[in-house]
Amino acid sequence: MKPLLLSAALLLPLSAHAQSYPEATSIVAIGGPVTEIVYALGEGDRLVARDTTSQFPPEAEALPDVGYMRQLSAEGVLSVGPDLILTRDTAGPPEVLDQLRAASIPLVPVKDGFSEASVIAAIHTVGEALGVPAKADSLATEIETQFDSLDQARTEAGTPPRVLFILSNQGGRLNVAGDGTGADGIIALTGAENVMSGAFQGYKIMSDEAIIAAAPDVVLMMDSTGQSEHDANKSDILDLPALSQTPAGQNHAFVQVAPAALGFGPRTAHFATELHNALWAAAE
Repeated sequence: MKPLLLSAALLLPLSAHAQSYPEATSIVAIGGPVTEIVYALGEGDRLVARDTTSQFPPEAEALPDVGYMRQLSAEGVLSVGPDLILTRDTAGPPEVLDQLRAASIPLVPVKDGFSEASVIAAIHTVGEALGVPAKADSLATEIETQFDSLDQARTEAGTPPRVLFILSNQGGRLNVAGDGTGADGIIALTGAENVMSGAFQGYKIMSDEAIIAAAPDVVLMMDSTGQSEHDANKSDILDLPALSQTPAGQNHAFVQVAPAALGFGPRTAHFATELHNALWAAAE
């Protein structure tokens, strides 16, 4: 086990020990990765509702939807009669979370993050909250093994491709990922380089000049619903004047990734491994 992951695995349960609710059977999960962890721990039958971002596994979609995680209403969450709320710490608005706490419903925040350690820490937080720390230990060990395999793949790979992640195309104006984003995190996990890392935080619309200067080897976007749409996105993006002057545009190097890969849950190592392979293949 890597030292960083060992630290997260050992320290997190201690800090969260007081937040354990093994008797809770009417749980609301807010945040796709949180919901995935509950199911991965084999505790999905304790859920009574989830938020809009919780779409995996498929059985989660059969649960009542209490709304988008950053636009929650206290009434919507309380309407399903929860005895425990598990939520990403970036959910909101803050005043709604305050109202939920005031309703005397236990609320356990699961820290958001975009790293291997954050995935392992989230598993331990949820496992402790559900009163199943042994299951969390087992799941964490399984996922650490997957990350170890990814680490080996990174070590054996050649020159890291330079990647530009595009969140959206607004009439030729590209909104791209900088630091502190799920896109930057998943690119880093693959061993590739985000060309905008260190330039700014979050997402930002960049000028044509900045994109040309960044010279990405590969353009990365979230995936579409079908092959024809994939082809349309590739053509629409790579034919833009700025991108057509980059190595990515000239080599038609375009990759798409599942939106869930930017959430950092139990499938993160799997997503990162697939993306690692796709990015290196596109950059050849």
